[in-house]
Amino acid sequence: MKKIFLATIISILFTSAFAQKISRVNLTKDGVIESIFFLLDEGVTVSMTETGTITAWGNEVISERIPSMSKLDVYPGRVEYYNVTENEAFRGKVKYIGRNHITYYGTYDREELQGKVRSIGTAIFEYYMLLDNDAYKGKIKKAGSVNFGWYSSFDNEAFKGKIKSMGNTNFVYYSSFEDKAFKGRIKSIDRFAYTYYSSMERKEFQGAVKSGSQLQNINGMKFFVKF
Repeated sequence: MKKIFLATIISILFTSAFAQKISRVNLTKDGVIESIFFLLDEGVTVSMTETGTITAWGNEVISERIPSMSKLDVYPGRVEYYNVTENEAFRGKVKYIGRNHITYYGTYDREELQGKVRSIGTAIFEYYMLLDNDAYKGKIKKAGSVNFGWYSSFDNEAFKGKIKSMGNTNFVYYSSFEDKAFKGRIKSIDRFAYTYYSSMERKEFQGAVKSGSQLQNINGMKFFVKF
């Protein structure tokens, strides 16, 4: 009996530790985040914006050979929504995906938080507030154990408001003083560099990626750059 109880506790702890992990981030070559994917338990992946809005969910089908072909298939399990009698800030929003409970900030919270995701399972979400820098107020500050940093309005014009760090992963961009064909574009993600053809190259090549992989596996997360 003790062994069964211990096994149950270990299983719960393992599931809790595994769940709500940032699995993938899709961003453009200019550093605009299009989607942040969270891998939950039961094989469910949730797609969110950088400001805390859920846009899709399902079972992720990953193509390592052709990253752009990765997609979310329809999740066949339990999906429930908040009903019309619940707080107006989150009524109609998804409440359960499988056994993963999702909560939102309500009308009783600060105005700039209302309607944003508050938690997915055990992962708590925090956001930069109205009093924070204009370039990143309203964006995710923390998702579970992962901290988000953003370039501020005091930084170079070419990258202010763009993602600066995600956990231990840092992002660097070409500044506005660089060649016009690639200024503002991703220069490196962590230790992986990106180069582009300059405005001095043949017209059809200008601004195109010269080197750098579309898909990078860094610190346990996948980063997909759309060229």
